[in-house]
Parts: sequence; structure tokens; C-alpha cells
Amino acid sequence: MVLSCDRIEIDKGVALNLISADKFKSNILSFYFTLPLDRKEVTGNALLPLVLKRGTRKLQTSLKIQRRLEELYGSNLSISVDKKGESQAIRFTIEGPKGSYIGDRKYIIHMIELLKSIIYDPYLENGVFSWQYVEQEKEILKRLIESKINDKREYAIYRCIEEMCKNERFGIYPLGYVEDLKGIDAETLYRHYENILYRAPLEIFYVGEYDRELRNFLIDSFKFSKENLIENPRETVTGNVQTKNMIYEDMDVSQGKLAIGYRTGIPYEDDLYNGLMVASDILGGGPNSKLFRNVREVESLAYYIGTTIYRYKSIMLIDCGIDFDDFEKVIEIIRCQIDAMKNGIFTNEDMDTSKKSIRASMESIHDSAFLIAEYFFSKILTNDNRSLKESIEDIEKVTKEQIMEASNNMNVDTIYFLRHLG
Repeated sequence: MVLSCDRIEIDKGVALNLISADKFKSNILSFYFTLPLDRKEVTGNALLPLVLKRGTRKLQTSLKIQRRLEELYGSNLSISVDKKGESQAIRFTIEGPKGSYIGDRKYIIHMIELLKSIIYDPYLENGVFSWQYVEQEKEILKRLIESKINDKREYAIYRCIEEMCKNERFGIYPLGYVEDLKGIDAETLYRHYENILYRAPLEIFYVGEYDRELRNFLIDSFKFSKENLIENPRETVTGNVQTKNMIYEDMDVSQGKLAIGYRTGIPYEDDLYNGLMVASDILGGGPNSKLFRNVREVESLAYYIGTTIYRYKSIMLIDCGIDFDDFEKVIEIIRCQIDAMKNGIFTNEDMDTSKKSIRASMESIHDSAFLIAEYFFSKILTNDNRSLKESIEDIEKVTKEQIMEASNNMNVDTIYFLRHLG
């Protein structure tokens, strides 16, 4: 399936992205509002979709919305708040079966109108959000924020990034902070909602089957001019490390969690970024990677180990689960393996295996309408005009010299270790 996107500027600050996809049994419609990560506003932004999904002017409760979804052939509504580099993305998605599968091509109109009403026509009391809904969702968000500590691996990654980027927007937690919830009420949240509605850039994605009539309906339905648009500035990217951070945190855990953050200074629009992707995969992309083989299999020092590239910020992170006493040994092996990458001590087979792995990952977006929408959304955020085929070809062209050059840009910034209390 060759993916292409018909992007239409409906109005100032509002764009419709139409992707024809016949292989799926469902159609999806997603709204993405993007805002700069801001410590003062991040919590309100995260709370907003939780409150909006509670009710509309016509469907005042979650139960009524759920019944309406069931009437629409079991359509599904989902929301999320994610960090995309130094931006916060608020997503609303509705997904339902194709009209051609159920013999009702008109129901898609009702599905679209339901999502529209959730976003643009919420349930209000005295001109603002329901006090009860806001207080209930504040408690739910509080539990969500507090639960980040439950997954110790993810918690260690979050804490490493927080310490590494403590003076940068990238270090802000996308779901917000418990201490900020008490300052939010039904009225302040509604005023904040109006500000987002009228000022935040909006990308709308429709993935599935459509004709000219549906295309025109979507265009007409979402004409909503925005003034004084909120700008999402390009992330700051640096490879310079002034002072290395060593952070120890003690907790009642049975396994140590090590996370190491590296600055690379290679922005995603640079050709060398492709070399960075391959270098990261050779280093820690899977069971054939250098770190997996040497730290886990040869030395038996890790329960798991891998690398992650944070594309928008050009940061690489290595994380692993280890015994507490093996901290120094693991740090040294990781350092040696990165030095090997810098000196070109890796094989053509390593390169080929990693390129195939990256290609498989990139091609996997064909498996899901949701992933297709996410893929095109990321392309808009990064101003990437390449086709998927061209992106894969750029990976295939990566040379050993580019991998070495990218590896030589990996500079340790922060080492975080979650260890046993006492």
C-alpha cells in the first residue's frame, strides 16, 4: 500500500489530512491540538480531554456517549496526551467500521458529528464545565500522574530525562503535576479550553474510505478560523555537555534500573540523523545488538538492555535492569561498546541487520490506521516531505563512515540509577 496524504488548509490554524486506506475494516478520525510544553499549563492541558469526554450538550453523561457509540455499530472513542518533542499533543480519536462493511455509508456522518460535539459542544453548567466532572477527573488525573512510579523501568527513563533536561521544556512531564491540580476549577479550565480552541494549531486526520461528498462534508464541518495562533517553536538541540550528572535514587526495588542520557546535537533534518538511527540500533536495538550481546549474553549483567532515540530532541537513551552491585561493571562495558562504535568496530552484517530492523519498524505503520495518522502527524511536526519509501531509502544509503561520525557525537549527559533503599 502506497501511502499519500491529501492535506487541505481548511482555515487559519486548521488543516485536514485525508489518507485513503482500503485495507482496513474501519475508518478513523483524529484531532491533534498542539501546544508548547509549559510548566504552568501542562496540567490543565492534560485534564481538558478527560473532562470533555464526560458529556456534550445533547449527551450529558459518559453513559449516554457510550450508548451512542454502540448505536454507531460499536464505534470507539479514545483520547491521549503525549509529548512530541517540546510540544504537548492532545488527541481525540473516533474509530468505526467502514460503511461498505455494514451496508450503511451514511453512519460515518453521525460518527464525525459525535466527535465534533465532544470537542466543540461540551456539557456546561452555568456557562462553564460541570464542577462535579472537573473534580472527578482531577482525582483520576492525580492517580494517573502518581501511577508513573508503578512501572520502575519507565519511571527511571522519565527521571533521567527530567534531570537531563531540568531547564528545558523537554523535561516537563506531559500529564502534569499533582500540586497544580488544586489551582484548577470548572471556570478556569473552561477559560483555558476556550484559549486552546481559538488559538492552538489543529491537525485533523481521516484514514479510511471516502468520496468527494465526505471530503466536502469534512471541510465544511471543521471551518473554524483561529486568531493569534499559539506558536510551537523548534526544539533546542545541542551536543554540548557542560557538566555530567550522576543521579542516585533509593527506593524499595528488587532490581536496579539504570538510564543513561546522551546528547548528540544531530537534528532530525540533518542527513547524519539517518546514521544516528542506524548507530543506535547496532548499539542497542535488539537481541543482535552490541549491548545485548555483550552486557546480557556474554557477561550476564542485565535483565534487559536497549537504546532509544528521541527524535525531536536528538537525545539517545540507554536503559537496563541490573543487579545493584553490577553498576560500575555495566557502565564500563557500555562505555567500551560506544567507543567501539566510534572507532568503526562493527561489521557489515551489523549494519545490514540494523537497517532491516529499522525498515521493518517503518513499514509496520501499514498495519494500523492509527499508526498511519501518527506517522503523518509526525511528518507535519518535523516538516518532513519525504515519502515512506524515500525515508527507507535514506536508511539503506547510510555508510559506515556516517555511523562512526554519528557515534562520535554521542556525549554522556546524565547517568541515573534507581537502587535499593538502604
